[in-house]
Amino acid sequence: MPTILQQSFSVPFRYPVVFTENLFAESQTLFVDIFPEGQLARVFFVLDSGVAACHPELISQIKTYVAAYPSRLTLVAEPLVVAGGEACKNDPDAYQQVVEATHLHGIDRHSYIAAIGGGAVLDMVGFAAAISHRGIRLIRIPTTVLSQNDSAVGVKNSINAFGKKNYLGTFTPPFAVLNDFNFLESLEDRDWRSGISEAVKVALIKDLEFFEWLEKEAAALARREMEPMKDHIIRSAQHHMAHIAGADPFEFGSSRPLDFGHWAAHKLEKLSDFRIRHGEAVAIGIALDSAYSFLQGRIGEGDLIRIFSLFHNLGLVLYAQELQEEALLQGLKEFQEHLGGKLTVMLLDALGRGVEVHQMDPKLIVKALHLLQNWEDRHALR
Repeated sequence: MPTILQQSFSVPFRYPVVFTENLFAESQTLFVDIFPEGQLARVFFVLDSGVAACHPELISQIKTYVAAYPSRLTLVAEPLVVAGGEACKNDPDAYQQVVEATHLHGIDRHSYIAAIGGGAVLDMVGFAAAISHRGIRLIRIPTTVLSQNDSAVGVKNSINAFGKKNYLGTFTPPFAVLNDFNFLESLEDRDWRSGISEAVKVALIKDLEFFEWLEKEAAALARREMEPMKDHIIRSAQHHMAHIAGADPFEFGSSRPLDFGHWAAHKLEKLSDFRIRHGEAVAIGIALDSAYSFLQGRIGEGDLIRIFSLFHNLGLVLYAQELQEEALLQGLKEFQEHLGGKLTVMLLDALGRGVEVHQMDPKLIVKALHLLQNWEDRHALR
């Protein structure tokens, strides 16, 4: 007879998600206060090259800040600057740079890696931190709309491999997430606007009132008004955090409602050789799944027009030439494989209410794609 010992335990996770400005001003204690008192925190900074270029004073500002708290903080080594954007997730040398730094500078499990940058850099650095010493504590300092309102608040880290997005990765909660709104001011218009698509996503599947607020504030957001941008980021982050704290934070099941619109988006990013930003691809993916929901009779034509119009008013397009029929359907197969074999896709039953389905009709997907193309032909942004 076999001997079976049943093991069971739980590990609680808790981390702050902070929204502020001037994070590294000497008088601002938010950064130093996240560390345990009475200990000297050894910190290694990794910076997105795009952020370093737009904020040339940042590294010296970090050094000045650390020097102001000599009994609380110390730099393990000079900050490391890595390529930003999806390139850092496609190039294995990028994460290996971070792993090598942990070896060269003795960055151990009681040290901290602070990543400053967009979502791709945070993903890559988080992956490197998670696999080094089986997990070095990570501080995320997101600098884009998309990373502040969505990806940075979660528990996922990844890099791309085998031509597939996020193929290698971990579920590892951060030690802290520190959002500094001042970083947003240096963003290109594309990055300012495209990140809002993740808020549209969560509003469409969870919160009609938030969707209506986004409709009302779309023009102000597109004009780069900071106050509605702050409000939308905090509100979107709250929704994403509430979902992560739910029944399946590490995605053991096949239900991934926050991936609404993402199965097509991930494929489109790859097909465009990442010319298309993640947020731009997500807008197209959401529009596609919304059109599919309409063709299935789940939402009305007026609902679909409101969704399309919101993206249009935010300055986002809803079609890309790279998204051809055969490649799109292949993307659905790859998404199903990524889920573990059982397809689960989020659609809309109404504005503000999502519904999960476990199969999609290829013919309707193609018809939905044509709806997007026709809309864009008639309403193309000039």
